[in-house]
Amino acid sequence: MKRHFYLVAGWLSLGLGAIGAVLPLLPTVPFVILAAFCFARSSPRLEAWLLAHQTFGPHIVAWRDHGAISRKAKVAASLAFVASIALALALAPWPWAMVPVVAAGVTGSWIWTRPEQ
Repeated sequence: MKRHFYLVAGWLSLGLGAIGAVLPLLPTVPFVILAAFCFARSSPRLEAWLLAHQTFGPHIVAWRDHGAISRKAKVAASLAFVASIALALALAPWPWAMVPVVAAGVTGSWIWTRPEQ
């Protein structure tokens, strides 16, 4: 039962990561890292596939080994935050327009304090 839960959670995380590749507000790499975590507990084959993936594998390994986020990923996240803030300020009514500003401030601060690999 637990194995099935992790398998479903891994696929959902991977799906959210895929959606995040196109939407500026939703991150990709954290969901892929979560998918690797879930697959490690449910399917060694899927975990190995993610770890060997040309795009996501190095990010997962760097996070597992050192808690590191690459400079490129930090910049990409920051640009996504800026796009989200701009959209919210242009389209959302007050005070909802401030939600992405606060989220970007909190999350961006944490991201930039992580070591780089």
